[in-house]
Amino acid sequence: METQSKMHLTPEEYLALEREAQTKSEYYRGEVFAMAGASFTHTTISFNLLVSLAPQLKQRSCTAHGSDLRVKVPPTGLYTYPDIVVICGRPQFEDRHRDTLMNPTVIIEILSRSTEGYDRGEKFAQYRMFESLTDYVLVSQYRPLVEHFTRQSDESWLMKSYSGLEAILSIPFIGCELPLAEIYDQVEWPEEEVKITGIRLVREESGDYEAS
Repeated sequence: METQSKMHLTPEEYLALEREAQTKSEYYRGEVFAMAGASFTHTTISFNLLVSLAPQLKQRSCTAHGSDLRVKVPPTGLYTYPDIVVICGRPQFEDRHRDTLMNPTVIIEILSRSTEGYDRGEKFAQYRMFESLTDYVLVSQYRPLVEHFTRQSDESWLMKSYSGLEAILSIPFIGCELPLAEIYDQVEWPEEEVKITGIRLVREESGDYEAS
């Protein structure tokens, strides 16, 4: 999602307003950022992700949720709405309203040009503070490209990149495989959008990709 105007509120004031609002806003350190609507491509990808995840999670103790579910990063106080959240085990909420999640397992963000830097940088830095988070996935809406970050035992994060509609994103922790052909089903791009400038993706024998 994209963010626009901002105002200063306490967390309590923010939540009180947010629960009555018709639109969603992100909150961080007293500032409220109104979130703009998503593009047709963005919503198509989001729908495809939920459709692909739901049947695979049905027999597991995990559920997938869209961008209406608010999450809070407790160490920093960030309130935000990831595009897709997977929760495994018992969900933990901030209060009795049960509308602010505190323990996401997997977060997926669909990149836009205005938010890509934030999603890769500051937002990911905050998401890494979730002790529950095992996987972070970035999905391009401009070409068939998915980047998957997995938490390692030493708290570092391993990144694998998947390019092309024949590739399959695997998230072992939740036992899900997401073919990029399904993620991008019915998505069309102008020809100039699919050109990757300055980056060549090299496929290794393992099936992973690295930038060169």
